[in-house]
Amino acid sequence: MSTTVTLRRWQRDALIAFADRPSDDFLAVACPGAGKTTFALAALRAELGGVARPIAICVPTAHLKQQWAEAASRFGLHLDPDWQPDSGRASDMHGVVVTYAQAASASEPLSRLVRGGIVVLDEVHHAASDRAWGDGVKQAFETASVRLLLSGTPFRTDDNPIPFVRYTWGHHGEAVSDFEYGYGEALEDGGVVRPVYFPRFDGHMEWMDASGALKEATFSDDVDRADWSARLRTALDVDGNWLPTVLRKANQRLEKLRSGHPEAGGLVIAIDHEHAREIASQLETISGSKAEIVLSDDPKASDKIAAFATSNQPWVVAVRMISEGVDIPRLRVAVFATTTTTALFFRQAVGRVARWTPGLNVQPAYFFVPDDHRLRGHAATIAVQRRHSVEQRPESAAPANDPAALDELEQMSLFNALSSTVLDESWETDGLDNEEPELRSSSTDLVGHPFDLPPPPPLAGREVVSPADALSEMRSRFVSKKELREKNADRVLAIARQLGWEHRAVNGELNRRSGVHRITEATTSQLERRLAQAEAWLDELTGR
Repeated sequence: MSTTVTLRRWQRDALIAFADRPSDDFLAVACPGAGKTTFALAALRAELGGVARPIAICVPTAHLKQQWAEAASRFGLHLDPDWQPDSGRASDMHGVVVTYAQAASASEPLSRLVRGGIVVLDEVHHAASDRAWGDGVKQAFETASVRLLLSGTPFRTDDNPIPFVRYTWGHHGEAVSDFEYGYGEALEDGGVVRPVYFPRFDGHMEWMDASGALKEATFSDDVDRADWSARLRTALDVDGNWLPTVLRKANQRLEKLRSGHPEAGGLVIAIDHEHAREIASQLETISGSKAEIVLSDDPKASDKIAAFATSNQPWVVAVRMISEGVDIPRLRVAVFATTTTTALFFRQAVGRVARWTPGLNVQPAYFFVPDDHRLRGHAATIAVQRRHSVEQRPESAAPANDPAALDELEQMSLFNALSSTVLDESWETDGLDNEEPELRSSSTDLVGHPFDLPPPPPLAGREVVSPADALSEMRSRFVSKKELREKNADRVLAIARQLGWEHRAVNGELNRRSGVHRITEATTSQLERRLAQAEAWLDELTGR
């Protein structure tokens, strides 16, 4: 494998800073779409120096486990995304990928597994989602000798300190990062992220509040804080006029983009499962194409995201699934149709359409939002960075984010959305610019910087003796092993049926014949040997 990797400027600079870090913990903050995964994997290769040490990657969601494992394989690092507390670590894998929930619940076995090794904590603010999570994550990874912390969004503002993060006053104050790369810097570099524009739509909404009182307001009206969420929820009701109108406008924009970028896709972020299905139905009517639906409780959610990422399907509707870290560069349009209004969630969502696609000279992205004052403040903060970077002219500061942007607790027992109407459909930009953005957005693909890396550490496994074997080894090893385990399971089922044995007995006999101690710790070659034993045994039983 080549020991030279082409990095973006910030990745190269961050890698140098990581090598010169003053402590065991290194926090890198980079905007969504900047390429934190590539930086982290290059840092792993550099830190390993060709010598095998335990590796663990910790991520927010199950889908990201597979995404990280696939990315690592391109760096010659084989990570197991299916690790379980009782499975140990196979000798032909460099390490494991786990979620924060797993780390918190399986801290002791993880602590043993990563002792003296290297840990990457992706979107590390998730470790403070709950005090118990934070304590578990700290216990799981404090035995590692190096911890690389990554974040692409503002940190949490609650009272839970994030494990391994330094603060200006002990466990309080502002988090101290070791390297930062912001959205404005990325736009100035060009070829890293897209300029994102925020078409905002006011509306007239009518609803019945929790007390049964009839109310009406526009997004421009000054209403009591208790009515903020009810007003927003009314606008997002699929039976009103506001949301279908915005969906039509977003689809028109997507169709225009697809004339020059045929694979361009759109994302709608919905409130809940029922809301997502209703939006998907409306999108199918509007666009004439079936919209993919990705729900948090769907066991096939990760497969659906992966399939959509490589398809030509125009729209996907999601509920808290396509969030931070999920890489679908072809997303160019998004509709924010959820009542979650925190700055953290908003920035994560914007990051889904900000990823640069190489080969396209002009590629603005559009993030359609209700003209709710909380969302308007979040958008303005990002847009000020965008305008300065694209046009290089001084601008006044963005309005301060309203402290009330935190999610509100609603008493919805008697709430009923009655009607909603968009007041002005004649938008072209987001109200922060006077020209059509395509005429000004002309960044080109980023110039790469070669960086020499040591080779990946050797691992146990079958010897590569032919070009075909070498091609096979380029695949993610965890994918090959998963296929082998599935084939082994199929043969065990067939043998058990022939003999009338329990599966445990068949598994035990096959392990004995093939010299496998535990199938969860078996190497690729051991799984192949076990499969051959199973097929030979089955042939004997069936007389083939």
